[in-house]
Amino acid sequence: MRFISFNFLRLLLTAFALLPLPVVHGLGKLLGWLGSALSLQHARISADNLHSSGIYPNPAEFKQAARLSIGESGKALLESLAIWLRSDQRQAALVKNFDGWEHIEQGLASGKGLIFLSPHIGCFEITSLYVANRFPITILYRSPRHAWMLPIMNWGRQRGQISLVQANAQGVKHLLKALQRGEAIGILPDQAPQEGEGEWAPFFGRPAYTMTLASKLAKTTGAQVLMVFGERLAYGRGYTIHVRPIADGGIDTPSLLNSEIERTILQCPSQYLWGYDRYKARD
Repeated sequence: MRFISFNFLRLLLTAFALLPLPVVHGLGKLLGWLGSALSLQHARISADNLHSSGIYPNPAEFKQAARLSIGESGKALLESLAIWLRSDQRQAALVKNFDGWEHIEQGLASGKGLIFLSPHIGCFEITSLYVANRFPITILYRSPRHAWMLPIMNWGRQRGQISLVQANAQGVKHLLKALQRGEAIGILPDQAPQEGEGEWAPFFGRPAYTMTLASKLAKTTGAQVLMVFGERLAYGRGYTIHVRPIADGGIDTPSLLNSEIERTILQCPSQYLWGYDRYKARD
């Protein structure tokens, strides 16, 4: 029964992936507003986090940004499902610009590996899938809360030269080995770590439990750290991938790491997933 259900869902999502990106984003925007209406608590967390960031001190600007954020969060969900199930060629065609490819080439040439840090901003799926068509990359992930999503997620992400490893001790060993081979790894730097695996540090002026893994890997291997995100272009026109190098020692502490994440978010504040509650204590 599970096999039949999975195959039916895969068939349904494969058909969904054939839709043009403007249609996917239009549906995603509607989904964002529907989700906001049905989950008032999530909507409140998102608005509170955006407001407390202080990015928009002007009330009118904050209200406009909050409204944009609701639609962008819905786009993030639906575009992931659509992108996962597109062919490699159709995925690559969505990337209209790539800002900073030279930093990737320089990092790979060093032979010490690359650490891609991709916060929850814009389309964070397109970045790894795009580079995986050109070189190997090992991605750290945490299993989704809803078990039915795991096979779909693995099917969509584990393609090209991507290797997926779980966020546990064994997964960290795989990340270290990849860097020692001079390869690239990918980490979501704003994902709240498990208890004992992070430190509290300010994030937009409020304490957030922050990972220490990325800085430990950078110190151990000397790998180049790159901040990367896929900016969602207006009207479903595709994406611009931005890559920014972080200086040696630039993420040595959780506070420094959060400062770099903040700097990235300020490029496209409305495309950050403000509903992801980094400020809540984790078990």
